[in-house]
Amino acid sequence: MCTALEQPFTEAPTSAELASRALADLHHEYRSTRDSGLQAQLVERYQRLAFRLARRAAKREDEVDDLIQVAMIGLVKALWRYDPERGISFTTFAWSTIAGELKRHRRDHAWTLHVSRALQERYLRTSAAIEELTHQLGRSPTLPQVATHLKESLEAVIEAVSVRDAQTPASLDIASSDDDPHQEPADPAQPGDEVEERAEVEALLSRLSDRERDIVQLRFFRDLTQREIGEKLGLSQMHVSRLLARSLDQMREWAAE
Repeated sequence: MCTALEQPFTEAPTSAELASRALADLHHEYRSTRDSGLQAQLVERYQRLAFRLARRAAKREDEVDDLIQVAMIGLVKALWRYDPERGISFTTFAWSTIAGELKRHRRDHAWTLHVSRALQERYLRTSAAIEELTHQLGRSPTLPQVATHLKESLEAVIEAVSVRDAQTPASLDIASSDDDPHQEPADPAQPGDEVEERAEVEALLSRLSDRERDIVQLRFFRDLTQREIGEKLGLSQMHVSRLLARSLDQMREWAAE
């Protein structure tokens, strides 16, 4: 029989680990019961994320209250849809859901002149195609190139681009307020060490492979060049460039979900 001194030492879980386990149990219980009291507890736990995203989305002070309501709706939707068995952290899932809710609200309220929903959607697809082609080509694409990429007629692309003047100056993307002392970059591919709260970026990074995550962190958190990253990881600069571009594209895609 083993004495107490012979028992293997097991390190006690930290308070953070215990809190994380309790929160995971709460998510599982809410998933199975849909209890309104549990929902209220979870909303209170995550409402700071909703408030932060709403403030980042606001272009004017008088927008904040409305956008907080939109963000809270997104948070409740995220709680309802979230399945803890899928292995995705709730922060990642909620960030995407709330951001999507805010973007849809912005899209539906960003037109000063009447533009049909079909034309609005074509404008958004065209803008995304221009951004993608600019990244691929290293320069702005021509309109025929955009039309070919979208498999649309040149006239349709020109019409889509022309509706830009019907939009208000407000961006369709969530951006930080200039007055926010803890502002975070809107693009998850451009993280910075000065950001106090980086839950959204860290959630996206956690979905990358270990090597891809290391490359992104070395490039943007430690400001190493691609050549320096290659030397540190034993990779060619070209390989680092390919992995970095693929990782950023993947993070943008996850964020857009």
